[in-house]
Amino acid sequence: MKPALLIVDDDEEIRTQMKWALARDYEIAQAGDRASAVTLFQSIRPAVVLLDLGLPPNPASPDEGLATLTQLLALDPLAKIVIISGQAEKTNALQAVGSGAYDFLGKPVVMEELKLLLKRCFHVALLEREFRDMQKLMDRESFDGILGTSSRMETLFESIRKVATVDAPVLILGESGTGKEMTARSIHQRSARRTGPFVAINCSAIPETLMESELFGHEKGAFTGAHVQRKGRIESATGGTLFLDEIGEIPLPIQVKLLRFLQERCIERVGGRQEIPVDTRVVAATHVDLKKGMAEGKFREDLFYRLAVVQIVLPPLRERGGDIILLANAFLQQSARESAKNGLVFSQEAVRAVQNHPWPGNVRELQNRVRRAVIMGSGKRLSALDLELGDATASGTTTLKAARESLERDLLQAALRRHSGKITAAANELGISRPTFYELMEKLGIQKADQASSPAPGTVAS
Repeated sequence: MKPALLIVDDDEEIRTQMKWALARDYEIAQAGDRASAVTLFQSIRPAVVLLDLGLPPNPASPDEGLATLTQLLALDPLAKIVIISGQAEKTNALQAVGSGAYDFLGKPVVMEELKLLLKRCFHVALLEREFRDMQKLMDRESFDGILGTSSRMETLFESIRKVATVDAPVLILGESGTGKEMTARSIHQRSARRTGPFVAINCSAIPETLMESELFGHEKGAFTGAHVQRKGRIESATGGTLFLDEIGEIPLPIQVKLLRFLQERCIERVGGRQEIPVDTRVVAATHVDLKKGMAEGKFREDLFYRLAVVQIVLPPLRERGGDIILLANAFLQQSARESAKNGLVFSQEAVRAVQNHPWPGNVRELQNRVRRAVIMGSGKRLSALDLELGDATASGTTTLKAARESLERDLLQAALRRHSGKITAAANELGISRPTFYELMEKLGIQKADQASSPAPGTVAS
């Protein structure tokens, strides 16, 4: 269908000339006064209007045209209204632009100029309406900030609704970057504990020597530097939820104390002898295979079954179908607003690249790539190269698995070269955790170099 264009002018001959010139590209509607213009506008909802300011009952004055402009914009603020005015009316046209008109053209109208202007108007109108529709979709489909419409995500949302109503421990499983903390927050916000604190701790980011004090707190004088009594994270989450991310990184001695807390709902601070009752719900998460850790003696079996009363598995981004483009567009609009770069869109090449990329870093990697593309890109259409995804059509492999592993290997090695073999920096760039980076290195056969030597191509230093 051709887009609708409303022409408002009291001169029937001018309206007819414009209709003949533009009817090939647009569905033309005509009005000769304000009342009929408003009626037609409400009926067909055109994205663009050509408006003459001199309308009856007083064509010599701009008042009726300006009133029409105000009324049409009140009905649809996104409408692009172009003023058609004579040279003597230029001041009035500028006043109309100040009142919300998109642009103006002087009479006599040069048809090629008008066609170019209309093309630009309809393009901008389309972008703005797509953005508005995206915002509505996000408002409707977002589940406590988690965006997704795929069947895998619908299953996840239903699981969150169910476990939020009970007070049992929950274990969230999923690859790095799949949204484990957002899922834990959603469970907390939908539970009876929503008015209590949500306390999150990343167990892989805390040195082993500080882990016990961080979780359980300490008494004054318990160790060198313990100048005051301090509550731990478990006690701080009383009445709310404690989120233990990367639970598989907790040392075995601390696992024993954590198991005791889950069984008895009491803790003892480091250096203390008093048992302190604590009403805290525990939600844990990990991207590693805890059953493998149990078999290797790195994770206690009794603690696993205490934590995993309910298990929720988060799907990787590559298994979420259309959610990938939905999320990419949502991150694009968010980053564009933050960077004051309105009107950004993905090229078709970029869309193909996003759909074909394996996303080892999942949603976090997608968000980081889009944010970087918005900041570094120079045009209105972001390309696959802006996303650092290369040519989505190139394929030198024969299977999806081989293609994914080849791309993952290239990405990891390129990131390592850019950061001189520093794994933490390379992992941050790709939006994945350090443990995930090591796992990918092992899977893809990327060798770790001696830390004292400079990394050669294909090898890394930690």
